[in-house]
Amino acid sequence: MFYIHCPYCGEHREEEEFHPKGQAHIARPEDPAACSDEEWGDYLFFRDNPRGIHHELWVHAVGCRKFFNVTRNTVTYEILETYKMGEQPSITAEYSDGRPAQDAADQASLREGVRA
Repeated sequence: MFYIHCPYCGEHREEEEFHPKGQAHIARPEDPAACSDEEWGDYLFFRDNPRGIHHELWVHAVGCRKFFNVTRNTVTYEILETYKMGEQPSITAEYSDGRPAQDAADQASLREGVRA
């Protein structure tokens, strides 16, 4: 069991009070009607599943019932930070060997599983 800090309540609570809701920071297409079926399918169904640092959406289901974001290491299950909706993470993605991804292109290659 681990404890999660709710950025709204300001308390560390047991993980049973929270529910993960998937990957954080997924941008909805600006004009869904103009999307191809493939683009819309990618938005709806495909998510990153990295080995290492990952940003996730969680809800404090038993507490304040607010959604917030968590930066978590998927290898060690360590929660590195929690932050409110609309805020940006202070920790960025990194490769499984601990090397940080330097820019957007580097982070895109991370999602595709390519090492720089």
